[in-house]
Amino acid sequence: MKRYITLLLILLTIACQRSKITPVVSKGNPYYDQAWYFSDHNLPDSSFIYFNKAKEKSLKDGDSVKAAKSLINMAIISGDRGDFFGSQEISLSAIQYLNPEVESEKEILSTNYNNLGKMANRLKEYQEAARFYLKAIELSNKENSRNIYLNNLGVNLIDQHKYDQALKYFSKLMTTSSVQQNPVTFSRILSNTAKTKWLQNPGYNPVPEFLKAYHIRLKEKDLLGQNASLAHLADFYMDKKPDSAIFYSYRMYLLAQHIKSADDQLYALERLVKLSSDQQSKQYFRTYKKLEDSVETDRNAAKNQFAVIRYETEKNKADNLLLQKDNTEKKYQIIKQKIVSISTIFVLVAASIIAVLWYKKRKQRLELEAQTAIRENQLKTSKKVHDVVANGLYRVMTEIENQEEIDKDRVLDKIEDLYEKSRDISYEEVKFTDQNFHERVSELIKSFATETTKVALAGNDEQLWKKVTAQVKYEIDNILQELMVNMRKHSGASNVAVRFEQKQNKINIYYTDNGIGMPEEMRFNNGLKNTGTRIESIRGEINFDTKVEKGLKIQISFPIT
Repeated sequence: MKRYITLLLILLTIACQRSKITPVVSKGNPYYDQAWYFSDHNLPDSSFIYFNKAKEKSLKDGDSVKAAKSLINMAIISGDRGDFFGSQEISLSAIQYLNPEVESEKEILSTNYNNLGKMANRLKEYQEAARFYLKAIELSNKENSRNIYLNNLGVNLIDQHKYDQALKYFSKLMTTSSVQQNPVTFSRILSNTAKTKWLQNPGYNPVPEFLKAYHIRLKEKDLLGQNASLAHLADFYMDKKPDSAIFYSYRMYLLAQHIKSADDQLYALERLVKLSSDQQSKQYFRTYKKLEDSVETDRNAAKNQFAVIRYETEKNKADNLLLQKDNTEKKYQIIKQKIVSISTIFVLVAASIIAVLWYKKRKQRLELEAQTAIRENQLKTSKKVHDVVANGLYRVMTEIENQEEIDKDRVLDKIEDLYEKSRDISYEEVKFTDQNFHERVSELIKSFATETTKVALAGNDEQLWKKVTAQVKYEIDNILQELMVNMRKHSGASNVAVRFEQKQNKINIYYTDNGIGMPEEMRFNNGLKNTGTRIESIRGEINFDTKVEKGLKIQISFPIT
């Protein structure tokens, strides 16, 4: 379990308080509005189904932000229903659709990290939860949200019995004007502060502060907060005044029933079983056991239901892709037959006319074709040698360089020598397959990551490349390889990011690094010339931003069809 959560941290970080996305009126996505309707009416299962539908429609519409919002709310619902691992998985999948450099998307990301932190805390992975909280605090631009995340960080420290550190966070929060002006947040932090002091020092009396927080929550009609206050009071009086503990536990039980919080009902019943008389204790235990079984059954059903929903969605995608492939092949055969028929007629008609002119122009045409063929063969040979041999060997050299058990100096010297010599030789035509092209792109870009160079990749999913032809994919593969090789050889960058996005009928590729950059009056070597030629061949554009203070930004755009 520890290893699994640690792997997640390569991507993420933070949270412990439920914080749903504020619903926005959907433009052209009725599923999103319907999901919020079910959520507002406390129908989480139906809400999950429609958020899933909203996500699928958003992806088809190219609305990545709404797709991310839908996924985050699905993750929150899963976590609330006890599916902590499923919630983590869904939250992780939402990250690829958001850009942390966009201010409005940063706040959404902070909410997502908050949910990840909450799940890590529920799984008792406290170190991971702390990292998630810190990431949420870093991304949030709303002070009230940051206050909640800081409070969650303090609660996470309480769970680790790090009371001194927790009190530092609570004390800092209590002095901020935004907390003092928000009664709900103030009462939460006040109650947590008193609880921490009591846990740290059993002789400390937290009751005045507990009651103060409780009365504020009564005034503000904060039902969840009232439940927390009653739990704190019941816990304090467990050993000191059992009658008072019974009183607060019973009130908590009634309130938990009112707000339909099964976990809080179980919490209160557990204390009533311990504190009540034998007859009452047996009655409370029967109620506790019945509720516990019901909650367990309900949560297992929810986990299975959510898993089935997601499985069916992915299965339908796969079936649709196969159907589209079959339809495309049938259309291709029909078109091919028409083309053959039309071509045959055209050739027969045109042949009689061309035959008269062909002999006179034959010699001139053959000379022109020979010259053109020579130039094209030279260009193709140069491109193949550079892309397939030179860049390919350099990429292998980069991978070997980062394998500690290999004699790097000896191997790199040999490969470097072979790399330099390979510039002058030609190479046979390379067979290219575009199967699982998104995986090919991911493997290519990540292969250039080293101990000193971090490489980040976003937006590269299978859906993005669905309508792109194999020839265009071949050119893009070589363009990306050329960019990464130039980065490795010349930029000295420690951070590299490559992001893909589809806007309408175009695909945009954004390359960014923090290296030495490129002078405005730059010389184009063979690699960059080939890159320019390839981009022209797919009717694309490339723009170099050489005016940034440090590093290099490149944008490549090309039509999908």
